[in-house]
Amino acid sequence: MSDPATKAKKPYPFGRRARHYLSNLLIVGIIRTALALPYKTRVGFVGGLVQHILAPLAGYRRRALDNLEHVWPEMPLARREEIATRCLNNLGRSFIENYSAEDFPKRMAEIAPQGPGMAALEEANRTGQPVILVTGHYGNYEAARASLVARGYDIGGLYREMKNPYFNAHYVKTLEAFGGSVFPQGRRGTAGFVRHLKQGGRLVLLFDQHVIRAPILDFIGKPARTAISAAELALRYNALLIPFYGIRQDDGVSFDVVLEAPVPHSDPMTMTQALNDSLTAQVTKTPEQWFWVHRRWRPHET
Repeated sequence: MSDPATKAKKPYPFGRRARHYLSNLLIVGIIRTALALPYKTRVGFVGGLVQHILAPLAGYRRRALDNLEHVWPEMPLARREEIATRCLNNLGRSFIENYSAEDFPKRMAEIAPQGPGMAALEEANRTGQPVILVTGHYGNYEAARASLVARGYDIGGLYREMKNPYFNAHYVKTLEAFGGSVFPQGRRGTAGFVRHLKQGGRLVLLFDQHVIRAPILDFIGKPARTAISAAELALRYNALLIPFYGIRQDDGVSFDVVLEAPVPHSDPMTMTQALNDSLTAQVTKTPEQWFWVHRRWRPHET
């Protein structure tokens, strides 16, 4: 199969280009307005803006409620609505935190990572063993990366390119601002990701989005197609596979950074199910911190 980058680019229709350009102008305007505010005010402002206006207009609240009903149909509607509301607020807070390229890393530098995975990471750093840090769209995953980067760890990542190219251009810069190389999904990006890993690097992967034709595993008690690539890479390059979380605290701006014990090497399916079980435990404990807005379950494919 040829590299998609070598193929002729598809036409970019003027109408779509104009919509992307205008929507990016709105996003940039919100970012610039928010960044002019004091940090705590900024985070609360964008959290409220996404919760009350932007996410409902985009259909995210409806999608979050549909996902919650799918997973927990027996849960009272009022509780599902509360989780959806707080999820949208967390989504907005995470967005502007990740654009706070000076303030956010400084705050995260004050957070000491906890958990047995931290000792494993330190030992791997000493011996040069590769490490794959795996998490989901929960809390703010960049909080953990920023905390570790502040302690001298060069941590790269693999990201999914946004459909809006204008937004994607500055979105990638926010990922790079936390330290470590970032690689786009696709053959070229994966090649760079693998080179970094083979050299004993440390990389972050998010594994909790739907992937077409991926194996079906259990996630929060429901079948969900789940990428097993993190486990495959860990086995291929003898890398530690460490689940980690940036868990938002009750004040809305502080975090606990937790690195769990490495997942034992066995086979990709077993290891990925262990990752699903780890994230399920976090979501069950604090469901409002998971991004329920993704199309995680697609019944017609399961």
